[in-house]
Amino acid sequence: MVATCLHLTGFAAGFVGWIGLIVATATNDWVVTCGYTIPTCRKMDELGSKGLWADCVMATGLYHCKPLVDILILPGYVQASRALMIAASVLGLPAIFLLLTVLPCIRMGHEPGAAKYRRSQLGGILLILLALCSIVATIWFPVSAHREMTIVSFGYSLYTGWVGTALCLFGGCIITCCSGDAQSFGENRFYYASGSSSPTHAKSAHV
Repeated sequence: MVATCLHLTGFAAGFVGWIGLIVATATNDWVVTCGYTIPTCRKMDELGSKGLWADCVMATGLYHCKPLVDILILPGYVQASRALMIAASVLGLPAIFLLLTVLPCIRMGHEPGAAKYRRSQLGGILLILLALCSIVATIWFPVSAHREMTIVSFGYSLYTGWVGTALCLFGGCIITCCSGDAQSFGENRFYYASGSSSPTHAKSAHV
């Protein structure tokens, strides 16, 4: 039962973290740039934000973005961060699918616990891999951006990426290390089976 609760906790953390990484990848408020103080830049309409896909200017009643579409002239750190965040978002899809199929409430015929255990381990490893991709991107981007412009603060997209990375890493480690062994995986769970007295009834509950 403890292993089941840990598995559910790891799945929930990984799923929420993956959603956070998708939000961070799709939005452009990674770093806030300004050559002066923030109030001064707001008055001079020089407060900007930079993300993976656009450079934006934030002024009173105005939020204008210039898409970064010319790949040939983009800095290397922007292209690398894009690739890493896209890879993290894509890796999350099979990871979540694999972990969904091994949840206690889902049974696929008379599948042995060892098969579920292997899928669970693979899903946990994928969560760790996508967390490592996002760690590199969310650290490399602000450090490199600071070298070419003045950064006054981090944006909500970057914070979302950090939180999502931490949750995915936490969830992946729990699933990989704390889900029990292949022999006991799938036990200690309530399940339903056919019986003689009624079409469907609770047969047993292993504790």
